[in-house]
Amino acid sequence: MSSFSKSLQETMGVMASLAELEPALTRAAERCAACLKSGGKLLICGNGGSAAEAMHLVGELVGRYKKDRAPLAAISLGTDPALTTCIGNDYRYEEIFSRQVRALGRKGDVVVAFTTSGRSPNVLEALKAAKAMEIESIAFLGKDGGPALALATEAMVVRHTDTARIQEGHQFLMHSLMDLLEAAVAQMSGNA
Repeated sequence: MSSFSKSLQETMGVMASLAELEPALTRAAERCAACLKSGGKLLICGNGGSAAEAMHLVGELVGRYKKDRAPLAAISLGTDPALTTCIGNDYRYEEIFSRQVRALGRKGDVVVAFTTSGRSPNVLEALKAAKAMEIESIAFLGKDGGPALALATEAMVVRHTDTARIQEGHQFLMHSLMDLLEAAVAQMSGNA
């Protein structure tokens, strides 16, 4: 079997397995919609490819996804290199997201974390900060969920060991979250 065929087969298996995450995804969308409806914001973080997913989600929220609508409040916590290097240099790299959660987060906001391992120290610190501040959190995880699973208010675990397959699952879940959020936003504004 070629590597392409093997990857395609694995991806199809991952996508089929995501059906079991629909209830968690629905709850995550409800939490995000309630946050946005009440004037809150989403604080979104991840490392590497997961940072790209965080930025992608912010683009869908603040910009647009499928429908023209009002922008939705969201911030990617990993996009300011001066701030990230300041925190990493003056404190520790593990605090690059948690300090931002503590500075920008308020009760009623939602922290959204992407980590394929569920073990990224800076993401774990962000989830701990959210929990300490009574801020709800949603985690897109992989493998067995790692320690992040117990820290998140709501978690969706793509149960695979390959980072690429996990990220593909996360992207599908993120777009499904946006489908639900745009429908909820339309209902909130009476445009359903």
